[in-house]
Amino acid sequence: MGTVESLKWLKENNLYELAKKTSFYIKKVYGPCLAVQNEKILIIGDIGSKDRQVPAVLSGSYYLAATELNLDAKLVLQKPKSRGDIADDDVVSNLADLKEGNIIILNMSDKLGNIKELGKSFRRWVKKKQHRFVSAMSLGDLQTGKISSIVEAMDLSYKPFQAQHEKLRKLFDETEEIHVTTDAGTDLYYNIKGIKGISADGNYTEKGTGGNLPAGEVYAPPNGKRIEGKVVIDGSARVQNGTILIKNPIELKIENGNIVVIKGKDEAKELESTLNWAASIAKHAGSVRRICEFGIGLNPRAKLIGATIVDDKVLGTAHIGIGSNYWFGGNIYAIIHLDQVFKNPKIYFDGKLLEL
Repeated sequence: MGTVESLKWLKENNLYELAKKTSFYIKKVYGPCLAVQNEKILIIGDIGSKDRQVPAVLSGSYYLAATELNLDAKLVLQKPKSRGDIADDDVVSNLADLKEGNIIILNMSDKLGNIKELGKSFRRWVKKKQHRFVSAMSLGDLQTGKISSIVEAMDLSYKPFQAQHEKLRKLFDETEEIHVTTDAGTDLYYNIKGIKGISADGNYTEKGTGGNLPAGEVYAPPNGKRIEGKVVIDGSARVQNGTILIKNPIELKIENGNIVVIKGKDEAKELESTLNWAASIAKHAGSVRRICEFGIGLNPRAKLIGATIVDDKVLGTAHIGIGSNYWFGGNIYAIIHLDQVFKNPKIYFDGKLLEL
């Protein structure tokens, strides 16, 4: 659906006023996060499912905020897509028509979908075309009313926020080993010798770059398999069918960078089932249980809501990723990337306690 049809759909489904209300918070994104000048802005979302229409509302909010700022924006809504699905023709044609050096905003229930002749990787295509992008993916777990938690986590003073990220990113660069403990039982050693930290601070002003909004984490892939210990997941867990808030903690035993034991109740069984499913269909089955990321949440306005895009940004949490990391500088290729969030970590960089 193009802009006119998409706006009509929002009105017919009683979502337009909610999009208009939340657009107030979205307006500041166009300045500190994107530094928009004369670029065209292509906003792509999907219509979600019953009572889970955050992607459509958020996309409408981005469009209405852009029009209030007199920016050149277009809105396209498609049907929800999952792994293996092809993006709607309207989406592919609008991407193809976008000349180099513009801006794309994605808000999806799950995936964007295969962009056909444009290439296998959206990120590589963006870089080639010197576009910039922001994205919020896997929003399909959230009830529509939860959009307030998304936009609140975007309502930040970005300059000091980004300075804090840069300070922590440099600390990652200088560190050889991270040691993480929690009162719940986490005791993890994670080697990052020679590895560069990555800052998801909401600054997507350089051509060819992009990332998540809400922002708020610094993270890094590991130095090979040099990861040992135990992690107790008590925040949220990304599994095959979405993100679950944890009631019964999941205990992961890790040896040589691999998960060797998973203990717990229903949540643990669901994660185990997810990894077994992934291994059964994966080209690189041996990578499915690899620990691929350690990250620290820094967003003071984010809360654990059962959506990874927000949960792994929450200040006072840390997370590990399971599976693939090749797309942010690692060497692990896997069919999955599953963030597991845990609360109240004590984090030591080469033996010195991190103070945030």
